[in-house]
This record gives sequence, C-alpha cells and structure tokens, in this order.
Amino acid sequence: MKSTIVLIEDERNISSFISTTLEAQDYKVVTAATGRDGLNLVASICPEIVLLDLGLPDMDGIDVLRQIRAWTKTPIPVIIISARTQEKEKVLALDTGADDYITKPFGTSELMARIRTTLRHSGISVKEVPYHHDGLILDYEKHLVTLDKQEIHLTQIEFKLLSLLAKSAGKVLTYSYLMGKIWGPYADSNNQVLRVNMANIRRKIEKNPAEPQYVFTEIGIGYRMAEDTSQN
Repeated sequence: MKSTIVLIEDERNISSFISTTLEAQDYKVVTAATGRDGLNLVASICPEIVLLDLGLPDMDGIDVLRQIRAWTKTPIPVIIISARTQEKEKVLALDTGADDYITKPFGTSELMARIRTTLRHSGISVKEVPYHHDGLILDYEKHLVTLDKQEIHLTQIEFKLLSLLAKSAGKVLTYSYLMGKIWGPYADSNNQVLRVNMANIRRKIEKNPAEPQYVFTEIGIGYRMAEDTSQN
C-alpha cells in the first residue's frame, strides 16, 4: 500500500516538481496551495507524512504546524520545506513540533532520504528496542550502555539525555526541548548545564570527542544522534 503524503506548497513549479519526484518513488501525493486547504486535507486524509512550506499566502506555516499538533491524536510526521534559512526560524519550527527542516533549494536525494528516515521513525513500535550504532548499544529497559561490549557508566541525567537522542536518532533535538525534558518547563534558559552533561557523555562514549561518531552538534540549534543501524 502506498504511503500518502500531503504537500502544502503554494509555488506551483516547486509543488509540481516535488509531486512528480515522489510519485516516481511510488508515493501517493495530495497537494494544497494554502494553509487552510492543507489543514482540511490533513484532517480528512490523515496522511503518513506532511511536507509543509512556511511561506503560505493565507497563514504562516508555523501556525499550520501548531494546528496539526493541536488536534491530531496520533502525531503525523511533518517535514518543513522552506526558503527561510535563519537559525531562529529552524529552532522555532523544531520546537513547535516539526520532525525535520529542509532548506530550499534541496536535492531530490536529500528529500527522499529525509522522508524515508522520518517514516521509519514514525513506525517505531511501542516496545523499546535497544539502540545500536557501530559498537554502541543503549538498552532502555536494562538501563545499560555498552561500547564494544564494555559497559559505560553514565549518571541518571546522562542516561536520560542519551536515551532521548537515541529514540529520535537522525533527528535534531533543540537545546530548549532537551532542557525542558530533563530539567522541566521552568529550567534556566542558560544551556551551560546541558553542554556540560553532553561533554561528559562524549568523553565516555566517543573515541575522539572532537570528531564524534555518535552524537553530533547542530551549531546554534541542538544535538543529533547517529541513526540506529539495526533499523536499516
């Protein structure tokens, strides 16, 4: 059965190009040129994924994203496709609930890879399967981290941070999201405590913390964990 994608994009040439590309890869694509029409499609179709432009003629894409997140019981993956390149725009979109953010112009290979990754993440079962990547194993149920079969001792906060990143492997988690999840909604906006904990984690799991292979920094935005190779 084909995965259905709702594409909310007002530029006709871009919409046509993306639709043709996706349909050639056996996706079913339904398009909308306004935020309001896009919301109606999402509500009626309940697609597997939404591709959302931010610069829409009737409403800002961030408001569309907020509404999707507000009234869908099952979170529908949303990838932002936008010409907005400012760091604050990306952070706002990710904090509002976007699963990914692609800056225009982008290549078809990148778009397809982002879609595959997002769909794969949305299909993760409720059972918490251990994370695997290049010798690093994170077993959530056993509260155990091993690297090349050697146990790595993490503090409770370090384990929680690494678990959050691993469960969203391949996806950028913003500083404010991580701060809120670990230290609560009233956490100090200063990221220093987060940075200290991430530095400690890297010293324990990375062979060379200056050139990480497991946890990457998205400068000015947050952190991203290498994808789980056991899910490929």
